[in-house]
Amino acid sequence: ISSHEEAVEITKLGRKMKPHYMAKIGESYSSEWFWAKALHCLRVNDRVIQEAHTWMEIADWIPATLCGISDADEVKRSVCAAGHKALYHDDWGGYPEEDFLQALDQRLVDLRRSLPDKAYDIHEKEGTLAPQWASKMGLPEGIPVAVGAFDAHLGGVGSGVSEGVMVKNIGTSCCDILVSPLSEKLADIPGVSGIVPGSVLPGNYGIEAGQSALGDIHGWFVDMIARGQKKKPLFKALEQEAAQLKPGESGLLALDWMNGNRTILVDQRLTGMVVGLTLHSSSHEIYRALLEASAFGAKVIADRISEYGVSIERIINCGGIPFKSPLLMQIYADVFGVKMELSQSAQTAALGAAIAGSVVAGSENGGYDTYEEAMKHMTGVSDVVYEPIEEHTKIYDRIFKLYREVHDAFGVEGQQADLYPVMKQLLDIKDEVRRS
Repeated sequence: ISSHEEAVEITKLGRKMKPHYMAKIGESYSSEWFWAKALHCLRVNDRVIQEAHTWMEIADWIPATLCGISDADEVKRSVCAAGHKALYHDDWGGYPEEDFLQALDQRLVDLRRSLPDKAYDIHEKEGTLAPQWASKMGLPEGIPVAVGAFDAHLGGVGSGVSEGVMVKNIGTSCCDILVSPLSEKLADIPGVSGIVPGSVLPGNYGIEAGQSALGDIHGWFVDMIARGQKKKPLFKALEQEAAQLKPGESGLLALDWMNGNRTILVDQRLTGMVVGLTLHSSSHEIYRALLEASAFGAKVIADRISEYGVSIERIINCGGIPFKSPLLMQIYADVFGVKMELSQSAQTAALGAAIAGSVVAGSENGGYDTYEEAMKHMTGVSDVVYEPIEEHTKIYDRIFKLYREVHDAFGVEGQQADLYPVMKQLLDIKDEVRRS
């Protein structure tokens, strides 16, 4: 959030000077991304940039280090990192043009000149495993090492992402990953965190979206009421009590913006709220409302992506929380009205990295020649599946409409909304559910 002013500045300038830049990143630049952080650093401690030869994402640094590459100019930069965070795109020759960066700050031009002209997908080999790392890991020297990518994108690979499949990486935050073939025209989608060729799977557009807090919200709430107690028992008790509630029974509705909104509003200065609190509201009711808010926020994202022609036929969940919170997964199934599947692996980012390694190694070295083949043999889903409960979905459809009214009223500039009925309708739903 420290770079939010710089992100707004980049967005305004981009819309004025380079609207095609903004179109590929959902129309707004994020405070979490490369140029906003660099510009903020220049303004608070420019010595850092003056002393640095270049800036590099850790997803680029780790593979290079494993290969013993010490010259930054020899590192193959990841199109995943460059495209989703640093405005890289082949359509305009790579990283942003100098006139755009100069309009922000001349010193960013110097940083731009330290970056290579080309970025690579995970089909490309970074190099081979260096002797010192082979010795530390107990592996043979010379193992091929793939170009890097972000954890969530590799989590998509490790979960078996393909056309029509949304992979939800759910942990402290949530990152949604989808792909679409490069052979088919894909519209720009307002509010997503980028549409980048090759950023997830070679031969496909990688589509990224997500929520800037998820598990962190639930953890924050437990921290606030734990007051020195052990948190794990409290988590378990809240889950058990919240699971006894029916949808709509609490009369509460929350907004999941405790750390801003990443998609579709792209606004780090939005904050959370809970509507419907009374003197009778309990901690487990509030906890469930926060879980439901995460699901509602996730549905807003999926609806936006579907609206622009990207089919979502299956949802596979990975990360820590799907395995720890059956309640959250059931709420997701009920809110979306579709079944929720779990990845077979609990470490899908690591598995995705292993798949990338197996493909750059190729069949001649015991690996696979294509990602399709590797993913067919190395990924799968769990036997645990959460099916939507029709009665719950009907109630959540009504509450989701109220969520969208509150979401748009507070999140969309210039929105004219009459919020007067929201509290009353929540109470009406609460009364109906309790009578039933």
